[in-house]
Amino acid sequence: MTRLVKDVMTAGVTTVWTEASLAEVAQMMRDQDVGDVVVACGDTVVGLITDRDITVRAVADGVDPLSLSAGSVCTPDPVVIGPHEPAERAAALMRRHAVRRLPVVEDGRPVGLVSLGDLMRERDPRAAPAGAGRAEPGR
Repeated sequence: MTRLVKDVMTAGVTTVWTEASLAEVAQMMRDQDVGDVVVACGDTVVGLITDRDITVRAVADGVDPLSLSAGSVCTPDPVVIGPHEPAERAAALMRRHAVRRLPVVEDGRPVGLVSLGDLMRERDPRAAPAGAGRAEPGR
């Protein structure tokens, strides 16, 4: 039986407005223990921002994280997928666009996120769970 994106995705999604400062986004990531956040304008997905985006596109250049918005640093117009699409289609989109995660959108609204790790766990249930091997903060 073909698995659908809704069967493997992480339901729910952390979302910020385009105007949110990078400091706000980083605090949200810390508080919710996530490494990626969907950037939205109203109910529309306009970007995706990762902890790496903040590090490479702002902090590494010495930019004050209070002076830049999520919209100015995010990857704009991310590739999205619907929850009722086959999981294999998500994998194909990730390969084609060289990305590791896709916002899952239903009726134009973000409802989840599917990552390369989600798809790997789907193929091999023995694969390490999300966060395995991650050190506790400060270690």
